[in-house]
Amino acid sequence: MYRNDGFRELDRQESLRRLARAAVGRIVHTRDALPAVLPVNFLLAEDGAVLLRTSASSELVRAVDGAVVAFEADEVDVAAQSGWSVVVTGPASVVTDPDEHAHLVRTGPRSWVPWPVEVFIRIEADLVTGRELVGGRTLYGVELPP
Repeated sequence: MYRNDGFRELDRQESLRRLARAAVGRIVHTRDALPAVLPVNFLLAEDGAVLLRTSASSELVRAVDGAVVAFEADEVDVAAQSGWSVVVTGPASVVTDPDEHAHLVRTGPRSWVPWPVEVFIRIEADLVTGRELVGGRTLYGVELPP
């Protein structure tokens, strides 16, 4: 669906397809009652959940386990003034099932910084939204000068 402000809403499936090809995203959570944003690498599970791998002793694990968080990834072409953004919102939890953990060790996201003891965080895709900026600078469907 195109809107007259230059954005096109992406449906859930298209949003997840785009998210699957992104290399880095940002997890948004609460730290000391304030919003916190942390860039992370990730992997998108077949069910749409976002998977992160981090140190078992990280502040992130303590902050997000059992909390509702947002995860955002995007792709931007500055020269073309276009791009897309996808946000997944849902509860985050540390993967505790031994079989799932063993599977993720083999197939899950890789840490850019290996830790002695690593855990996986799963963010359920309860809400998936996406939008695309199409065709550069527009206002009500009219191209603006640079």
